[in-house]
Amino acid sequence: MSVCPSIHTCPFFNDKMSSKPTLAEMYKKNYCKGNYEICARFKVSKILGKKYVPDNLFPNQFNRVKDLINKE
Repeated sequence: MSVCPSIHTCPFFNDKMSSKPTLAEMYKKNYCKGNYEICARFKVSKILGKKYVPDNLFPNQFNRVKDLINKE
């Protein structure tokens, strides 16, 4: 199992999810420490760059990926 290269710097987990540690751990297990290639945040970062990943983009918001990419 591979680990996302952004796991330690991802603002979503290091800032936005601090009030919901259980939910954050679930996301980390399923995406960051699991199949990170399907993470919406990873996809946007890979295609557009990290600066284009909105802080409020959840890893499972696949429907937003296409919109964000087409916007740029």
